[in-house]
Amino acid sequence: MVVVTGGVGFIGSAIIQALNARGATDFIVVDETDHPEKKKNLTSLKYSELKQKDAFLNSVLNRSVPKVEAIIHMGACSSTTETDEAFLIRNNYNYTRHLAEYALERGIRFIYASSAATYGNGENGYSDDESKLETLEPLNLYGESKQRFDRWAKEQGVLDRMVGLKYFNVFGPNEYHKEDMQSMVRKGFMQAQDTGKIQLFKSYQTEYADGGQERDFLYVKDAVEMTLFFLDHPDLNGIFNVGAGVARNWIDLATAVFKAMGKEPQIEFIDMPDSIRAQYQYHTCAGIEKIRSAGYTRSITSLEDAITDYIQNYLLPNKRLGE
Repeated sequence: MVVVTGGVGFIGSAIIQALNARGATDFIVVDETDHPEKKKNLTSLKYSELKQKDAFLNSVLNRSVPKVEAIIHMGACSSTTETDEAFLIRNNYNYTRHLAEYALERGIRFIYASSAATYGNGENGYSDDESKLETLEPLNLYGESKQRFDRWAKEQGVLDRMVGLKYFNVFGPNEYHKEDMQSMVRKGFMQAQDTGKIQLFKSYQTEYADGGQERDFLYVKDAVEMTLFFLDHPDLNGIFNVGAGVARNWIDLATAVFKAMGKEPQIEFIDMPDSIRAQYQYHTCAGIEKIRSAGYTRSITSLEDAITDYIQNYLLPNKRLGE
C-alpha cells in the first residue's frame, strides 16, 4: 500500500493516475475534497481509502496507520502569496516533519515535495547540491516553509534516507482547482478564449524585456515520471530538482498557447501588483545534472509540445487525466 498526500490535488492525482495505469490500486489518498474541481480529480482514480488530512495525521501520531510501503507527500499549501506564517509552519513544515519521523521509524519510503521557491531570486544558483542548502534565501513564506523542512532533514542527518523533490513551474491537466495559483498556460488559455488576448506582467528589471522574464516550465506528465523514478529506485535518496533544465520566457509560453488554439498572438503587458514585485522571480532554471547522473534518462517534453498536448487533449475538450 502507498500513501499519497495531496492525492486529490494537481501533482498528487496525476501520480495516482500514472500508478493506476501500471495496475496499482492499493492507495490511501489523503486530501480535502473541498473544491468541486478536486472532486472531479478524484472521480477517475482507483484507490482503497480516502482520508482527510487531519484524520491521517492523527493516525500517524497515534501510530495506527495500516502497513504501507511508501508515503508520497505532495500535500501542502502551495500559495506563494500566503501571509499566515503560523499556518504555513503548521501545515507545511510540522505536518511534513511528523510524516517523515513516522516513515523513518517504520522504514517506509518517504518522498516529499520541496519547491523551487526555496531558491529565491537565484543569486545563489539553482543547484540541488545539499551542501548549498544554507545559502538559499526564499523570497516568500511558502518558500521558507519548504526550506525549513529541507534544512531540518539535513540537520537531522536523514537526507540519505528520504527524497526531497524541488518542483519548478509545473503545469498541466488536473490543476483546475488551483484558482489564482493555476499555471499561466491555463490562465492564458482562458484569457485567449474570453478576450482574444493574453496579459503578461511588465518587467521592472532593465535586463529583462516585458514578458522576457524566464521560468523553467515542466509538464505534469514529466513531473510524475521524475517522481516515480524515485519510487522505482529506493536506493536513491537526497534532494533533487524536478524541472526541464531549460529557461523559457513568458512570451514563448503565450505564443505557444495561441498556436495550440489556432489563434494569432495578441499579448498585452500589464502592471505587476505592488504586493508581489519584491518577491517576483525573474529567472529560474533547474540544474538537472543530479537526477540525470542518478539514472533518469527519459527525454523531457518541450514547452511547445507540452502546451499543445495540454490544450488540444485536455483544455479544449474539457477533460482531465484519465478521462
